[in-house]
Amino acid sequence: MRIFALTLLPLLVACGSDAKPPPQAPAGGTEPQAQAPAPAPADNPKPDDNPSKSQIRIAEEIKKACGITDDEAHFAYDSDQVRDQDKAVLKKLADCFTTGPLKGRQMKLVGHADPRGEDEYNMVLGGRRADNIKSAIVTAGMNGAKVDSTSRGEMDASGTDDAGWAQDRRVDIMLGQ
Repeated sequence: MRIFALTLLPLLVACGSDAKPPPQAPAGGTEPQAQAPAPAPADNPKPDDNPSKSQIRIAEEIKKACGITDDEAHFAYDSDQVRDQDKAVLKKLADCFTTGPLKGRQMKLVGHADPRGEDEYNMVLGGRRADNIKSAIVTAGMNGAKVDSTSRGEMDASGTDDAGWAQDRRVDIMLGQ
C-alpha cells in the first residue's frame, strides 16, 4: 500500500499543479512592415522594372466611350513614375469618367507583373504600378473614390520569353462595378 501511495503521489502533484502558461509573443518589432521591397542591385535588376517594356491596356468599351485610339491605349511607363508624355491619355480618361460619357462610373485598375521575380515582390510591384496610374488619373481630375486599384502580381502571367513577359508587365484599366 505504501509503494502504491508513493507512486501515486507524483501523479497527484503533477495533476494538481497550475497549468503551464501559454508561450508569450516576443515583445517589440514584430509588427509586419508595409513597405515595398528594396530595389534589386544593379548587377541583377528585376525584369519588371524596365520602363520601356511596360504598358497599360484600356478596355475596349472604355476606349470606345472615351474616344481613345489604340495608339494612345498602349504606352510605356516606369513602374515608379508615369511619364509626362503619357499624362495626356490619362487626362482623357479622367475627363471621360468625370464629365464625359462615363460620368459617375467606377474605374478599376489591375497591376500585373511577369513571373520572373519573387511572388511577393511581383504582387507589390503590380500594386505599385496600379497605384501610380491611379495617382496620375486623380491628379488629372478624377475623383479618387471612383478609382479602385489592385494587384494580381504574376498570377495571370503567360509569357515565356522577353516579348511575352513584356505583355505580362501592365496595368489593365476596366470599368468597375
